Amino acid sequence: SVLTVACEQTEVLLFDPISSKHIKTLSEAHEDCVNNIRFLDNRLFATCSDDTTIALWDLRKLNTKVCTLHGHTSWVKNIEYDTNTRLLVTSGFDGNVIIWDTNRCTEDGCPHKKFFHTRFLMRMRLTPDCSKMLISTSSGYLLILHDLDLNKSLEVGSYPILRARRATSSSDITSSGSSGPRAVSSPCHQNDAAPLSEKHLSRSSQREGGSPRNSLEVLTPEVPGERDRGNCITSLQLHPKGWATLLRCSSNTDDQEWTCVYEFQEGAPVRPVSPRCSLRLTHCIEEANVGRGYIKELCFSPDGRMISSPHGFGIRLLGFDAQCRELVDCLPREASPLREIRSLYSHNDVVLTTKFSPTHCQIASGCLSGRVSLYQPKF
Repeated sequence: SVLTVACEQTEVLLFDPISSKHIKTLSEAHEDCVNNIRFLDNRLFATCSDDTTIALWDLRKLNTKVCTLHGHTSWVKNIEYDTNTRLLVTSGFDGNVIIWDTNRCTEDGCPHKKFFHTRFLMRMRLTPDCSKMLISTSSGYLLILHDLDLNKSLEVGSYPILRARRATSSSDITSSGSSGPRAVSSPCHQNDAAPLSEKHLSRSSQREGGSPRNSLEVLTPEVPGERDRGNCITSLQLHPKGWATLLRCSSNTDDQEWTCVYEFQEGAPVRPVSPRCSLRLTHCIEEANVGRGYIKELCFSPDGRMISSPHGFGIRLLGFDAQCRELVDCLPREASPLREIRSLYSHNDVVLTTKFSPTHCQIASGCLSGRVSLYQPKF
């Protein structure tokens, strides 16, 4: 019932998405750019910012924050929430994923614990059932924590490493320990990783090919046109039914941009020594590659049949086939192009974000100059 908009100049805007009426502006929601907003329930929402903090807000009392959460040491870029455990999960350019216990929230904040750390972290997402955590990096790696247990990891900091499709240096990926956050290199710095040695493999992960709780898999997703060049995974989204992940990738030379869909392949490796390879590229499409240096956030529709993707000064609605069928009903043997269903252009600047309404036939898009557009189909 409320459309919230994160803005570069410390503001959060609230709109009624049906009437398009402006409800309120939180003019000093943070002390720096607001990056992401996540509703925890029908009244409570969280915002995160380049000022390194997360703020909790109540729709019934927007004049003041419920509380401010301190724990990150650099820009905080996205927020996830586990409705079962009421744990808030945030990630930032300090490379840290931090868990906040909202069950014990006070005006002074929430108890928190560093859950995971990796260099060059860009985005972090939880699958809808919270069974996996996916983390993308600017060096082209995709990290998957399988059989996720957020409660356990508040106390335990050991992550068995599964064999990866392309190995990475153990110095680049570290699990949480008793020490606090440490300084990391620039998130845009590229890394040439060395192979993992056998001693880094957990015995429990090799036993009968099974995977222990919070076991880590490191992948380099296949991206069209990037076989001989590295790429940066800038946007990361999950299919609403947990069937696939959606990535926006740009080449290291910043001259190509792709939207790619990867199907989750469940199950343990055939042999303990073989790579797990949890993802398979099923669909992709090249993007306009305008607004270089800015991240374009794309999304699935609530039913998972369509993708809304920023494309130049507008958005494209993409389907897995021309009939907009379910992903599981049109999985190709080899990667196929995403089908363009419709293009919508109403902006005078580069579109950076787009979102489907979870309850109405409506799409929102926002561009670099600050304009927000709402689209509804004509029946």
